[in-house]
Amino acid sequence: MLKRILLFLIINFTALAIGGLFTKTGVNSDWYANLNKAPWTPPGYLFGIAWSTIMICFAIYMAKLCPKYNNKKAIVTLFIFQWILNASWNPIFFYLHQTIAGLITITALTIVVTYFLFNNLKRLQYSSLFIAPYFIWLLIATSLNAYIVFMN
Repeated sequence: MLKRILLFLIINFTALAIGGLFTKTGVNSDWYANLNKAPWTPPGYLFGIAWSTIMICFAIYMAKLCPKYNNKKAIVTLFIFQWILNASWNPIFFYLHQTIAGLITITALTIVVTYFLFNNLKRLQYSSLFIAPYFIWLLIATSLNAYIVFMN
């Protein structure tokens, strides 16, 4: 179990690192500063705390989920799809300034994480709480991206 948690931690934090390469310059850019942002946009420092917590919880979730699947290829494929969506949102939004493509990407990510949560409730029961921070944060992040799309 510990080996699986460590593996998923490394993979999850790699996605965060890739996204982070684009976030710092993006958040500090004139483009982002001049956007009309949602009134409920959290302070910048909260994003790092939230995503670190989310990825730790998601690593535990995945480490608990994988042994419960007979079809490992299906769950790994879904995880990889989630990883690609997660890692690609920051460059799409902050580097390319493609807010609509960003909204599509984060909406797809939210759908995948929602699928993880509700499809595996019976398998994981209370351990499903480990994906709840990811699910909740994505609902917030999707609303922030949508606000920017519709109000700019």
